[in-house]
Amino acid sequence: MAHGEVLEFEEYVRTRQDALLRSARRLVPDPTDAQDLLQTALVRTYGRWDGIADKALADAYLRRVMINTRTEWWRARKLDEVPTEQLPDASVEDGSDQRADRALLMDILKVLAPKQRSVVVLRHWEQMSTEETAAALGMSTGTVKSTLHRALARLRQELESRDLDMRALERGDHTVRYEGRERCAA
Repeated sequence: MAHGEVLEFEEYVRTRQDALLRSARRLVPDPTDAQDLLQTALVRTYGRWDGIADKALADAYLRRVMINTRTEWWRARKLDEVPTEQLPDASVEDGSDQRADRALLMDILKVLAPKQRSVVVLRHWEQMSTEETAAALGMSTGTVKSTLHRALARLRQELESRDLDMRALERGDHTVRYEGRERCAA
C-alpha cells in the first residue's frame, strides 16, 4: 500500500473510530469483545483499503467485515455452558432506567440468531434503509423484511416472557419459566 493510502486509512480510523466502536458494541454485548471485533475488522480492512474505490463506502465495508467476523466467532464458539439452579443476579451500574433498558435490550438481543441480530442492528440502531441493509448483508430486500419481522416477533415474545416471569416472582410464585422449561427461582 502506498504511503498516501496508509495516511488516508489512519485519518479514516482517527475520525470514524468512535462511531465504528458503537457499531461493534451493538453487534457484541461485551465492550472488550467489541473492541476486539473492531480491531480485527480494521486489520482486515487495512489489507484491502486500496481496493475500496469509493472511500465514502468505507463505513459500509467495515460494518460488513465486522458482521462477518462476528459470525465467524459465533460459529467457532465453544459451548461450555453449565446449567445452574440459580440465575446470576442482574446488576445495573448506576440505577438509571435508561441503562437498565439498554442492558435488557442487549440481553434479549442474545436470543436472536446472528443474521437476525445483524438485520435489527443495521435497521434500527444504524437506521439504514431496507435497501441499504440488504446491500450491506448481501441479501434481498424481501429477506431483510421477513428476517426483521421474525426477529422483532421473537424479541416481543422474549420481553413478554420476561415480564410474566417478573410478575410471577412479585406475586411470590417461585416457579419461573426459563427457555420453555419451568424451574424453581428460590
